[in-house]
Amino acid sequence: MPTAGRLALRKHMRSARRTLSEQAQAQAAQGLLAHLRSRPELRRARRVAVYLPRDGEIDPEPIAEWLYLRRCLVFLPVIDPITRGSQRLRFAPWRPDTCFSSNRFGIPEPVVTDTVPGWTLDLVLLPLVAFDARGNRLGMGGGFYDRSFDLRRPRAHRPRLIGLAHDLQEVEELPAAEHDVPLHGIATDTRFLAVAVTAKGAR
Repeated sequence: MPTAGRLALRKHMRSARRTLSEQAQAQAAQGLLAHLRSRPELRRARRVAVYLPRDGEIDPEPIAEWLYLRRCLVFLPVIDPITRGSQRLRFAPWRPDTCFSSNRFGIPEPVVTDTVPGWTLDLVLLPLVAFDARGNRLGMGGGFYDRSFDLRRPRAHRPRLIGLAHDLQEVEELPAAEHDVPLHGIATDTRFLAVAVTAKGAR
């Protein structure tokens, strides 16, 4: 898809999800939990990353609370504080009493000093702007998740990556860009879409 097409789609989908009411968002968050908590990917994971929703993103907070009660370790993404100007993510532990401060983009991040790299996690639940039935995704355009989970980099352990979205964010076809990290699945408030990923990251 040409860059202009991706920009237009991103603008359209962000606008569409922002139109959802607070009630619709709350119902979607509970539906998401209902569909994911029976999945083996979530039930087996002990170290799971979620995100703080913004811009109409589907809310994973009920999932985070459910995981916390199951004594799982829950993490939130932070812009890498170790490398100045980094365009990659590290992950900070989250608890219900976690304090936050805004990063350079105005996004809240946990106020902690101990962060871990993404490859130490079992499962990462990440936001997306659009997706198709093949599991292709369109992100916000910053490339933070793509760089942080580049499957071409050799790692002994790789977390499973599951995108979270509202049903209305699905499109008929979304060609993957070369740098896009493939997902292992996509979850909405009504269904779970499993995606086959090879060792090299190709579908």
